[in-house]
Formats: sequence, structure tokens, C-alpha cells
Amino acid sequence: MISVRRGDERYPGGEADAGIESLHAFSFGRFYDPDNLRFGPVLACNEERLAPGAGFDEHPHSHTEIVTWVIEGELTHRDSTGHTTRVRPGDVQWLSSAAGVRHEERNEGAEPLVFLQMWLAPAEPGGVPAYDIVRAVADSTPYPVRPAGAVLHVRRLAPGARTEVPGAPGVYVHVVRGRVRLAQDVLAPGDSARISAAGGLDLVAEDAAEVLLWELSSG
Repeated sequence: MISVRRGDERYPGGEADAGIESLHAFSFGRFYDPDNLRFGPVLACNEERLAPGAGFDEHPHSHTEIVTWVIEGELTHRDSTGHTTRVRPGDVQWLSSAAGVRHEERNEGAEPLVFLQMWLAPAEPGGVPAYDIVRAVADSTPYPVRPAGAVLHVRRLAPGARTEVPGAPGVYVHVVRGRVRLAQDVLAPGDSARISAAGGLDLVAEDAAEVLLWELSSG
């Protein structure tokens, strides 16, 4: 089964006066939708837009795997485990909040910042917080988030190129750039697809595209 969700259907949030715009693919904060709480372990896929100087002040997380992908600009991340990192396009950042961690995220650059932040539920709560960043992730290199039973795949496609969708119990697809065809649907930037127990699917690029695929142990 394939469920396509369009980018213009996301819940708008953020604080315009503070230079923050948010687009939520799942029920989030004041945008409560009991029919759109999660897909497998995926709890959130938020597109965040921060004006220069804007950001999220230090705040707590627990029992959540937080994966960040920068689309444009540069994100400054600081957390209570002592990490201060600048995350750039092509980098994958992972923060396992485990039993509890605090972090802040800011746009300390001169240009607008756009990034995706994806939250996944771990199979077991608690534990010790962990942090990792991989610079300049190569195309098709799998990035496992083991506590959530998930693997992130980054696919960059030339026009007309084809790539196989992982044959997993669940797959979450998010289009970052360009347009891709999935079965009978064409997905544009901000669009997503939730795939359950479907094998033999391909993505075909209508034009140059960048796509994130979550291979999930459940859907």
C-alpha cells in the first residue's frame, strides 16, 4: 500500500515574528491529528526555515532519535553532552536523546537556513544519549539508526535515472529536490509517501532530484 502526502498538506507552524517557519508532515504540537500520529517508528518529519539569527533555544528531549538533514544554509547545533557542530548540506546528524538531553539549534549565518528534522521512536526507552555526524554522505550510502530499527538512504538522481525502493515492511519517502515518479504518482519537493509491505517499486527521476528514504522494520 502506498499513501502519498503532498507538501501543501503539511501543518504550518513556527513563530513568524521570531524568524521561524515550520512545516509538519505528522501531527505535531498544537496541530493534533489522531489519524496522523506516526508511521512505524517515524514520529515527525519537520521542515524548518530559520532566518539569519533565528533559532530554537535550549530545550529537552528524551526517548527520541533525532536525525537532521540540511537543505540550504548552515545549522549550528549545541547539546548538553558537549557537542557544538555546524551541520551543512550533505551531512547527516544524529542525536539519540535516550533518557534525556538538551540541545539548541540556530542559524548563525548570514543566509536563510532550511533543514529537515526527523524524529523516530526507539524500540526501547532510556539509555545514555549518543551523538554522531557523517560529513558529505555519499549517494546510496545507508545510514543506520539502530535504536529505531531504521536505515536512512540518500538518493541523488539525474533526470531519467531509476532507483529501487528498499523492500522493507515500511518505507518512508521524502522528496527534498526535484520530481520523482513512484508507481502512478509524481512527487515534488515536500511531498512524501508511506509504503507498507510493497516490493518491486522504483523511483524514477523526472528531473534532477534528491530523495530521502527511510527503510523501516515496521510500517
